[in-house]
Amino acid sequence: MTTASEHARPALAPAGSWRLPLGSARSGRSLLLDKRACVANLLLAAALWAACVASLCLGEVSITPRAAIAGLFGYGDFMDVFVVQELRWTRLLAGVLSGGAFALAGCLMQTLARNRLATPGIIGLDNGATAFAVASVLGVGLGIAPPAMALVGASVATAIAFGLAGGIGTQGYRFLVAGIGVGAAFDAITRLMLARSAIDAANAAYPWTVGSLNGVGALALNMLAIGLVIGLIGAAALARALGVVRFSEGVAQGLGIRVAHIRLGALVLSVGLTALAVAVAGPVGLIALIGPELARHLSSRRGVPLMGATLAGALLMVVADLAGRVLFSPIEIPVGLISTVVGAPVLLWILLRPGHKIGV
Repeated sequence: MTTASEHARPALAPAGSWRLPLGSARSGRSLLLDKRACVANLLLAAALWAACVASLCLGEVSITPRAAIAGLFGYGDFMDVFVVQELRWTRLLAGVLSGGAFALAGCLMQTLARNRLATPGIIGLDNGATAFAVASVLGVGLGIAPPAMALVGASVATAIAFGLAGGIGTQGYRFLVAGIGVGAAFDAITRLMLARSAIDAANAAYPWTVGSLNGVGALALNMLAIGLVIGLIGAAALARALGVVRFSEGVAQGLGIRVAHIRLGALVLSVGLTALAVAVAGPVGLIALIGPELARHLSSRRGVPLMGATLAGALLMVVADLAGRVLFSPIEIPVGLISTVVGAPVLLWILLRPGHKIGV
């Protein structure tokens, strides 16, 4: 026979987890937090903060961290305030938001396809969004703003890839091959439009093809900020189900998971985040590969590292942009080229690592 005190006694947390009670002790509700994932997220957040401060301080004009923080709020020397607020803050914010969106979209897509190579860039979403955005810049499209056209392009590329692969439930290399083919087709369309355009129009559209944080528009940045918040909320709502969907479909259905609904929700979030990120930064797709990979290595294997991937993607984008500005100053290297140089070896490492599974 158990006593009332025994009924009220909270259950012990599993090894490697913290149990946080929710509500009264009688309700028995609690939240399990993975210790390693929490520590990893804190480390990534600290590294991101340090990278952000460095991005505000370093460049052709160097500023001390104290002056940079003060200048961000409009205090201190006029030149420091101008450099921080007018030249670096918007660019830094664009890097944090776009990097987080790319990586979160990549983590969702990889989980959806159960394959670590199934990032939005590799399966053609980036190229589809880029083609439609470039069409808008060159005046080939319907006169719609590039962010809206990027969303349309990503949606069209997704629909074609999933249609060719056999539907939303398709897994494995057939889905990847279909996406690679769709991405190559959209890339060819982009190059054809640029080749047939006037030189001034082609130069205006060029940053969309390589990835750059220069001249980010306020509308696209605001849309991305709202989209990333919605994406994080939606991903958090799907997090528990996504942890089960990683396994076989029979196991997920046996546990009461509506697999089709979860996949559709993850797909919609991934497409929206990718389109909005491309509208701000262009096709910096390999962030979607490296960010989740870094988060998985730092976190445990118990769940899907959605927050960790978002923080890692933001960190990588800020560091890549900082490297492109500083390493060869005064010559600036677009962030898309820096991420490609770093991401290509990571992709080869995933493919060629002995005894290493590509599945999520």
